[in-house]
Amino acid sequence: MPRLVFTLPRPRPRVQVKADLLPAVSIMSLIGLVGIPLGWIWSRLAPPERVRVYDANQLVPLQLESWHRFDDLGIYLLLAFAAGIATAAVVWLLRERRGPVIMIAAVLGALLAGWLGTSMGVAFANGHYAITGTPKVGDVLTKAPQLESMWVLVAQPLATALVYGLLAGWNGRDDLGRRLG
Repeated sequence: MPRLVFTLPRPRPRVQVKADLLPAVSIMSLIGLVGIPLGWIWSRLAPPERVRVYDANQLVPLQLESWHRFDDLGIYLLLAFAAGIATAAVVWLLRERRGPVIMIAAVLGALLAGWLGTSMGVAFANGHYAITGTPKVGDVLTKAPQLESMWVLVAQPLATALVYGLLAGWNGRDDLGRRLG
C-alpha cells in the first residue's frame, strides 16, 4: 500500500531590498569605474582618420578614410558588449546578493561605465592624436577617433541585463541560489 506523505509548502523567497541596497550602490560605482579602462583601450584600438586641409581650414577625409568613423563605433560597441557580458557574469557570482536589486545596480553601473568610457575614450584619443602647430593648406593631418553616435551607451547595459536575465532564468530556483544567514 502506498504511503502518503504530506509536506508543508515552503514560503516563497522575498526580495531583499534593504539588505541589498548598500552592496548595490557599491557594485554600481565599481562597475561604473570600468568605463575608464574601457575608454583607454578604445582610444588605442580605434583607427584615426587622415584628412587634408583645404581652403578656410576645411578638413576633408582622404579616399576611404571616412570608413574609420564606422570602425570607431564598431570597436567601441564590441568592447562595451564584451564588458557587459563579463560584468553580468561576475555579478552573478555574488551568490549571497543575487536578485533584482543587484541586477538593476549592475545595469545602472554599466550605463555609467558607458558614459564614462565614451567621454574618457574621446579625451584619451584627442590627447594621443593632438595636432601641434598650425596646419597649412594641403597638409595631411591625423584626426583623432570620434564616437558620433550616443547609441553606444546602450551596448554595455543591454549585454549586462541580457546575460544576468539569462543566468537567472537558467538557474530555475525561486531564491536564485542565495545563501543568506
